[in-house]
Amino acid sequence: MRPVYLLPGWQDSSPDHWQSRWERLHGDTRVVQADWWWPRRGDWMARLDETLLADERLADTPALLVAHSLGCQLVACWAAHSQHTARVAGALLVAPPDTERADLPPQLHGWSPMPRGRLPFPAVAVLSRDDPFADIERMAEVAGRWGARLVDAGARGHLNAASGLGDWPEGRSLLLTLNEGVRSL
Repeated sequence: MRPVYLLPGWQDSSPDHWQSRWERLHGDTRVVQADWWWPRRGDWMARLDETLLADERLADTPALLVAHSLGCQLVACWAAHSQHTARVAGALLVAPPDTERADLPPQLHGWSPMPRGRLPFPAVAVLSRDDPFADIERMAEVAGRWGARLVDAGARGHLNAASGLGDWPEGRSLLLTLNEGVRSL
């Protein structure tokens, strides 16, 4: 398996969140942001760049990014601006939120507009039919512009700890499939 970097969303992932469980179970690396409560897009992008550049393994074996919620927007924003996208082989984008909604919390206004350019690496976007932070049709259109393969998770909320996913083996299976797919490219 390639190195795996976890990109939590706004307010970080709780200890019961599947990302935190993956960190403990599989040794995946969480990208820790300086401010989880007032996320500044440029700061989060710079932190991702710094983290990926600090890992010398990625020069030969690019990483997989596993993003949840605002972390998905981070991937799209970072990919649109970074000169280091070759350090990423693929991305699993889980529950991307709509950061252009009228009811967006003020802490997240800096994340609009959403980037809509094609990602420079393969991606899988997992969407829930009843995500309170995104309309599935709208986010399916955005994820499609990113070039992501869409996976309908059914009605599972925001695909977080409250969704009762536990270790979320279905998500890990998607990540393993993504890993195998990029190995064959």
